[in-house]
Amino acid sequence: MGSTDRTSPGRTAVARDRDGEGRARNARPRDGLGRPLPYGAQGVPRQPEGVVRRPEESVVEAQRLLDEGRPFHAHEVFEDAWKTGPQEERELWRGLAQLAVGLTHAARGNATGGARLLRRGAGAAQEWAAGAGGERRPHGIDLDGVVAWARELAAEVERDGGTPVDAAARAPRLRGAA
Repeated sequence: MGSTDRTSPGRTAVARDRDGEGRARNARPRDGLGRPLPYGAQGVPRQPEGVVRRPEESVVEAQRLLDEGRPFHAHEVFEDAWKTGPQEERELWRGLAQLAVGLTHAARGNATGGARLLRRGAGAAQEWAAGAGGERRPHGIDLDGVVAWARELAAEVERDGGTPVDAAARAPRLRGAA
């Protein structure tokens, strides 16, 4: 039998699709917004985790997923960059991952979580830029444009009170206007 999950007394890690440390194993199929589907259901292809990419590759892959309306999967790309990239860029990638999760929540109709994560990610990106000597275009990313997009979308999501947004239509342009 699996180890006991630390968050749910009496439930095993196996019953919750967790490894021995309590981390999600991600075996369940997911929809395009990362929501778990019943076992055996047809989900969208999963974004492989732990992929080491050059920063420019991460930006291109994340933009592709955002454009497809799959911000949850773009968050996985940013998370890989955050975990495998240089220490001095961790906060940049973490902020971008938070922005993608904020868009995910907004697309799911979670106004509170969406707005909160969009603002948190925007703040993290700005804080990183301030600490990086005011860098505004790391790896070609238009930080000013992405931060403005996040704050604007956060305000819209709050104003609309939980009306799901179209993730593909509202995806940011990471490198600026196309």
